[in-house]
Amino acid sequence: MLNLLFRNKVKEALRKGAVIIDVRPAYAFDQDGRIPDSLNIPVDRIPINIERIRSMNIPVVICCAFGNDCASVISLLKEKGIKEIYNGGRWQSLLKVVNRL
Repeated sequence: MLNLLFRNKVKEALRKGAVIIDVRPAYAFDQDGRIPDSLNIPVDRIPINIERIRSMNIPVVICCAFGNDCASVISLLKEKGIKEIYNGGRWQSLLKVVNRL
């Protein structure tokens, strides 16, 4: 039930024009596949991209390889005052959601 609630919130954010930020390393983003129109900002580059993310002024959906890095990135972004952030989990799972919109 909780997973469905989160999935619905992610869908709603995407319908509102959210940006998807994939925090996998660049080589994984380039070689393993990606969600169309997503941005790649590797987890270690998030701190220096805070202002860039904030200036987008739209909802943000974070995805990663296995779902493990999303929570730490979301925590950091919230700590820096970015409010509308959603956990998209594994990028392959989020791609399925995006394809059904």
